[in-house]
Amino acid sequence: MNDPQSTPEPAIDGIAFDQKQREYAHRAEELLAANKAVLFDSLAAAGIQNVIVTFDGYGDSGQIEGINTGEGEQTIPLPSDRIEIARTAWGSPEIERQTLTVHEAIETLVYDFLRQVHSGWEINDGAYGDFTFDVAERTIKLDHNERYTSSENYSHEF
Repeated sequence: MNDPQSTPEPAIDGIAFDQKQREYAHRAEELLAANKAVLFDSLAAAGIQNVIVTFDGYGDSGQIEGINTGEGEQTIPLPSDRIEIARTAWGSPEIERQTLTVHEAIETLVYDFLRQVHSGWEINDGAYGDFTFDVAERTIKLDHNERYTSSENYSHEF
């Protein structure tokens, strides 16, 4: 039964939503180039060739498990530099600038990347994987593994 006093729910405008999503993706892509440049410059100046960030999440909780630098047995500490990164929020044209340590910047970018391409990676059975930052190539590669529970039911009547 409808209540004549109730306010009808507004209709969802799919076209406007899609436009907002495109604008957000465009802003995020533009900021990524600048963020990568400042981060890779700092890593290169410290003599770091690659960074591997492992993450794991499940049961509605997720975290970065570790940030490793260097090759093989040789680990190079992350620089203590503070760098500025820029971020955007969905639905807002504003750009947020933050000055973070290199360690904090890597963590922030990793969480942003996960939210962009695998939102909900920490929910239910979750996901795990790693990011590889190749300083010489100036690339960031994500290796993402999703977990899921499967159930099969068989019913027979003879």
